[in-house]
Amino acid sequence: MVDEIHFIERLRNVQTKEKAFRELVATYKERLYWHIRKIVISHDDADDVLQNTFIKIFRGIDNFKLESQLFSWMYRIATNESISFINKRAKEKNVDISDYQHSLTSNLDSDLHFDGNQIQLILQKAIKKLPTKQQLVFNMKYFDELKYKEISEILETSEGALKASYFHAVKKIEDYIKNNAH
Repeated sequence: MVDEIHFIERLRNVQTKEKAFRELVATYKERLYWHIRKIVISHDDADDVLQNTFIKIFRGIDNFKLESQLFSWMYRIATNESISFINKRAKEKNVDISDYQHSLTSNLDSDLHFDGNQIQLILQKAIKKLPTKQQLVFNMKYFDELKYKEISEILETSEGALKASYFHAVKKIEDYIKNNAH
């Protein structure tokens, strides 16, 4: 934690901010990209959202309160940017957010950046059928292997509510896979 406080000080110092920020990007770029990608699906969209996320982090680092870990704060920004992006796209297309996400998932088959097999495709489709909060909890717990405490900081929700969301998500995904994997 002392290292993190020192790193944040470097991010806030005008003389060291750029170099520290490059280190931050190098360290977290891939993890944040895949977190965002699971939400927005498209590689190009994920790149755009990731760039916006880092811009917000760069501009907002002076306002970061040391109440959570830096990573949790950045993850929250990435999550909010991703959800805002999807909401905006759904609104532009004048469709419900779940319909928009369903259309994204059905395009996975032809996505050159998606190299998953059939079961991975079914899993992604099952995840996209979940309500947004359950998607987020499932992805963070299952794929990112975050602890409930970390997810709680990111989503600002109680650990008990997160456990219930994860349980419901897993059940729905199991049901979807049973009905669609033949």
